[in-house]
Amino acid sequence: MKIKISRKNIIESNLVLRYSFFIVFSLVCTGYSYAQSSDSSINIEEIKPQARVTGLKYICVHVLELEKTMKLYREILGFKLADAEVLHGPMLEGMLVMRLKAGDVTISLSLTAPEFWDQVGPIGNTNHNHFMLKVNNIGPIGDKLKEEGYELENDNYTQDKYTFFKGPNGEIIGLSAWD
Repeated sequence: MKIKISRKNIIESNLVLRYSFFIVFSLVCTGYSYAQSSDSSINIEEIKPQARVTGLKYICVHVLELEKTMKLYREILGFKLADAEVLHGPMLEGMLVMRLKAGDVTISLSLTAPEFWDQVGPIGNTNHNHFMLKVNNIGPIGDKLKEEGYELENDNYTQDKYTFFKGPNGEIIGLSAWD
């Protein structure tokens, strides 16, 4: 009996061996196993999802020059007006917020009427430029920020599902657990 070995057969077997090695190597490196032994314990803390940032909710730009701002964001950058509302409440009275969208990016442009400028507060107030991060669980994150010495604007962040704070560079960061 003669076995005919061709170059094509050798190349195919080398590919099969390489792919097999790659699969076995990947499984070993990731700790993959077919079954868990009955004596191993499950750590509940490992299963519980960690509180973390899950995305960017929006960016807020405090508008100083409406005409130039709208030309930049709508005409040049291609954002579309999604909605607009006038806010009411302390430090927000009469503020117009326009939400612009481009793909999956939302930018909120906030414009305060001149008669309410005295209510906007100092630079660094959250009515000015800030970005809002989406989080999956604001409680532990807010607690950790307070432990680290950050001052949170909203002490009722767990119930309200949002807060703002100044980052180490003076950046205004918002956290939101809103859906």
